Amino acid sequence: MPFKSYYLNPEGELKCGISEEECKAAFESKQGLLWVDITETTEEDGQFMEHYLKFHHLAVEDCISVQIHPPKIDDFGDYIFIVVHGINHKVESEIVETAELAVFLGPHFVVSNHNYPLYCADAVRQLAETDGRPMMRGADFLAHTLIDMLIDNVLPTIDRMSDVAEEIEEETIRNPRQTTLEAILKLKRSTLRVHRVMAPQREVMNRLSRGEFKMVRGEAQIFYRDIYDHLVRIEDLNQNLRDRTDNALTTYLSSVANRQNETMKVLSMVATIFLPLTLVAGIYGMNFEYMPELKWTWGYFAVVGFIGIAIVTAIYFFWARQWVTWGRKRAVRVRLFAVEPEKIVGHISHLVRVPHRKRQ
Repeated sequence: MPFKSYYLNPEGELKCGISEEECKAAFESKQGLLWVDITETTEEDGQFMEHYLKFHHLAVEDCISVQIHPPKIDDFGDYIFIVVHGINHKVESEIVETAELAVFLGPHFVVSNHNYPLYCADAVRQLAETDGRPMMRGADFLAHTLIDMLIDNVLPTIDRMSDVAEEIEEETIRNPRQTTLEAILKLKRSTLRVHRVMAPQREVMNRLSRGEFKMVRGEAQIFYRDIYDHLVRIEDLNQNLRDRTDNALTTYLSSVANRQNETMKVLSMVATIFLPLTLVAGIYGMNFEYMPELKWTWGYFAVVGFIGIAIVTAIYFFWARQWVTWGRKRAVRVRLFAVEPEKIVGHISHLVRVPHRKRQ
């Protein structure tokens, strides 16, 4: 089964890659610090956790199952079971994918489980193999390091989503298309996925930071409080993205409606212009024998002149009603405003010279 194991004995010596039997012996000794990181959990891994490490069957089932479990924390007396979520950066997708991290935290052990490779686990393992720093301060600090890196890796995704939102906002104004609508909906689904897993984690971190569990010592509680603050910031940023997405969707629908209105306006003007012309052409297209104008020398020129006058009159009418903007002065773009320095409280103008009073 693919797992990495580390054991920091009471003498401060770190052993990497220990076997299952050594893990069991270190777990039962209740000395030092044992860390087991399991990736792509199988039934064999579940039997190892349930029979060797004596974890509860329901918690082991959550680790084996590929379904998404909500963030939570369960107290089993000798250990606590924590489920938190981050971003799955190993999967390329147009919609944000989340990844689940399960942590068994006890006084002398940490067992982390995730069905997808996580950069945070790779980084902590690299630090542990280099100098063992993540394991020097105890199990609660090791669990904090894993969760903290998992949450910190959410911010780059939020920044990327913000860049996408900015591109969408520009596209909805300049050239709204069907692909723009698809991008808006994908971004909206991504923000909903982030909100669905990040919002409940605040309560989990809040419980870990207020001394509810004996596995988290007093000096480590403030560090979990720091993770709580990061979650609040992420949720605020994600909420802003949700608002921007809703505004972009409204702007897109308005732009499309305005385009349709412009198209209908042009078609209406064309129909209005050619309606009297069609009437004239229809009258003189009739095959009556007694039509005086047909034998008139200037009849053709009179009809053509009437048609021209009708076209010019209709266009002038549209221009007077401001339905046509040809030849009109366009509004100047709104410029960034600047407040006059003299109106700012505390500003001292260096250009104004105060005259010296003459001594009496």
